[in-house]
Amino acid sequence: MCAHQPPCPSAQGSDRDAALVVSAHPEQGWSLLCNGTIVFDDTGELLPDGRVVPPLSSLAPQPPTLAIAA
Repeated sequence: MCAHQPPCPSAQGSDRDAALVVSAHPEQGWSLLCNGTIVFDDTGELLPDGRVVPPLSSLAPQPPTLAIAA
């Protein structure tokens, strides 16, 4: 899929996020990388084979917690 020299990392590698962006859609919160991986602003990923990589919990938005006064 990649025609760059040197080629971008494959979608199966741990360094897959180092691939070049071929289509950016910041208004929608995602980008397509040269290796076919879709990366989301919340750090989640969708791999070309359909597997999902969940967002990193430390960077993902956390839902608000409700405090109940005693």
